[in-house]
Amino acid sequence: MNLNEILDTTVFGLSLRWVAMFCLKAAVIYLFVRAVTAFIKYLFRRSLRRQGKLAIDETKAGFVRQIVVAVVYIIGTAAVLSLIPGMEKVSNSILASAGIGAMAVGLASQDALSNIVGGLFIIFSRPFKVGDFVMVDDIVTGTVVEITLRHTVIRNAENRMILIPNSKMNSSTVVNSSYGETDTCAFVEVGVAYSTDLDRAMALMADEALRHPLITDHRSEADRKAGVPQVVVRVMALGDSAITLRAWAWAATPGGAFTMKCDLLKSVKERFDREGIEIPYPYLNVVKAEG
Repeated sequence: MNLNEILDTTVFGLSLRWVAMFCLKAAVIYLFVRAVTAFIKYLFRRSLRRQGKLAIDETKAGFVRQIVVAVVYIIGTAAVLSLIPGMEKVSNSILASAGIGAMAVGLASQDALSNIVGGLFIIFSRPFKVGDFVMVDDIVTGTVVEITLRHTVIRNAENRMILIPNSKMNSSTVVNSSYGETDTCAFVEVGVAYSTDLDRAMALMADEALRHPLITDHRSEADRKAGVPQVVVRVMALGDSAITLRAWAWAATPGGAFTMKCDLLKSVKERFDREGIEIPYPYLNVVKAEG
């Protein structure tokens, strides 16, 4: 039996010649699709870094790249389907723009579609972008590192990647510390005893804040002319065991404000200890009954 006779052998209604040609063409299409997607990713990477500067917006570039790659794979799938007898109409419908839309609606779940639409809203309305420092629903805090078709990826302070669906990001309360001015106010609260000279304690807190290297002057010209202090300290609460004092201290960045707050809590406590100002804490007296 020669090679032509072997290739003409029919198995389950299909000749080995057709199967071999189908596998060969499918392999060529697959390699072509992989080459095209690799070239597209290379172009986007090259566009992002041109002469050491960002040439296009990184957030939009990453999102558009994923869409373009997905379209290439869909076209490759349609090309493979066109090789199968009887599947030409299916292939043509996929290649048509209306067919692609119908296929996406039919195959994608409701959640997936809502996430994709949510991603489009995020990209074009720009409530945040890659590199922004955000807090989501007072639960997740970190830096946005990627916006995909389905998720927004946030890196928290522990260097953990948190994936939040785009639909949830659109319905959540997002505090964007990188949106607009980055100056951030740190609230430094300390409790003092009721016997404390409040004016003296408040002056010491302000003095410690003014000594910190990250402190910035956030006052306007009108505030300076009116004599508004750079660091404002006020009485916030009369608690069960302490009077709460709060200092408003400004830093240039959210990270700087956090660092300054931590440092001031330590330095104010140490200053109060040296100056003999008591920082009380709740305590409980246990009385043992004589039996």
